Amino acid sequence: MLPTQKIKAIKLRKEGMSYSEILEVVPVAKSTLSIWLRSVNLSKPQQQRLTAKKLAAGKRGGASRKAARKHITSEILNKSEKQIGVISKRELFLVGTVLYWAEGTKEKEDAPGSGIQFTNSDPKMLITFLSWLRDSCSIEDGRIHFQIYLHETSDGRIKEVVEYWSKNLMVTQDRLNKVYFKRNKVSTNRKNTGEHYFGLVRIKVRRSSGLVRAISGWVNGITESLQCQND
Repeated sequence: MLPTQKIKAIKLRKEGMSYSEILEVVPVAKSTLSIWLRSVNLSKPQQQRLTAKKLAAGKRGGASRKAARKHITSEILNKSEKQIGVISKRELFLVGTVLYWAEGTKEKEDAPGSGIQFTNSDPKMLITFLSWLRDSCSIEDGRIHFQIYLHETSDGRIKEVVEYWSKNLMVTQDRLNKVYFKRNKVSTNRKNTGEHYFGLVRIKVRRSSGLVRAISGWVNGITESLQCQND
C-alpha cells in the first residue's frame, strides 16, 4: 500500500499542480517527490497551466530583479553626485580642456587656423562645454553658433528636434536654425533611431583659432604635470 503522503502528492500532480505547490502541502524532499511523480502523465491543459505559471513566475522574478537593480543604481547615483560637490573655476577649466581634447576638432599642420568645433549627442556634455566656453574662456554668446546634424530619415521631425535642443542647451530656437542631413545607409545597424533620436549638435566659435592653440598648450601642461608626478 502506498504511503498517504505519496498518494496525496500523486493526486495533486494529476490535478495539474507544480512541484513547488505540492511541496507546500506535502513536506518531503524534492528528490523524493520527483521519484514519486516521474510516472505521472499530465493532460495538455495541465501542461499548459504549468507552462503559464512558469512564465508568470519568470516575469515576476524579472520584474523583481529590475526593481532591485533600479534601486541599487539610484543609490549609487545619489551617492556619487554628492561626492562632486561645488565645481571650482579651476576644476571647470580642466574639465572643459579635457572635454575638448577628447571631442573637439584639432588644428592640423596642413590646415592652420582651424577654429573651435565641438560635436556630440549628449546634452549634458554639450551644456558643460558651453559653460566652459563662457566661464573659463570668456567667449561671448554672439561668437557661439550651433549646427544640428540628423539622418535624412528624420527630416519630418525638425521642429521636435529643434525644441529638444533648445530646451536642453538653454538657447533660443532661432539659434538652432541650421540643420544638416546625413544620408542614411539602407544596411545600417545603428541603434540611434526613432522618437529618442535627436541627432548631433556641433558648437562652433568664430575667431577662435588662438583658443584652439591655447587648448593644445593646456593639454600639454596636463600631461607633463602628470608625468612629473609619476617620476
